[in-house]
Amino acid sequence: MNDDAMDLRSRNRQATREAIGHAALRLAIEQGPSGLALVRVHDIATAAGVSPRTYNNYFSSREEAICAFQADQSRRAGQALRSRPDDEPLAEAVVAAVIELYTDPEPDKAGLRMIMSTPELEGEALKAFSMAEGPLADAIAERTGPVPGGDLFPAVMAAAVAGAIRVAGRHWLEKGNTEPFATILRRALSCVLPATPRDR
Repeated sequence: MNDDAMDLRSRNRQATREAIGHAALRLAIEQGPSGLALVRVHDIATAAGVSPRTYNNYFSSREEAICAFQADQSRRAGQALRSRPDDEPLAEAVVAAVIELYTDPEPDKAGLRMIMSTPELEGEALKAFSMAEGPLADAIAERTGPVPGGDLFPAVMAAAVAGAIRVAGRHWLEKGNTEPFATILRRALSCVLPATPRDR
């Protein structure tokens, strides 16, 4: 199989995964936090236009499917940082990468509220957000090279950034909050990263 065919197959698989994830989240929102048990694999598969067998090839639980977008987004954290200019200061590069990754487009507020208000989904979302730490730590290590603190610095910085993203999400969902998510996320990141020119 040539590279183009493999790339097309990969894109098709991702499109199917996204369709199932969107369908699962939409059904979860319709049922509400107390109706999660009513969201069944058959219904998700039907809404996504796939068979239950295809669904099972992608997800092992409805919670995983509902939080698929968060998981996929988090896996791209390292790639987002690597796409920043090599000569950009680390803190500025991390902030810019995270802001672009998590706010373009702005999160689905109804979907995020559903996830954060349902214990089973919140646990899955926490696992999804934590997926950002490894790839992000690797990308940070590539940019910094050896630094004081050795192996700890990239991992601690990545964990702090992941924590800031979660806190920003909870704050954004607070009743009466009308600030754009990007504004809140930038403020949260400034608590764990040195100020960048745009933060001053």
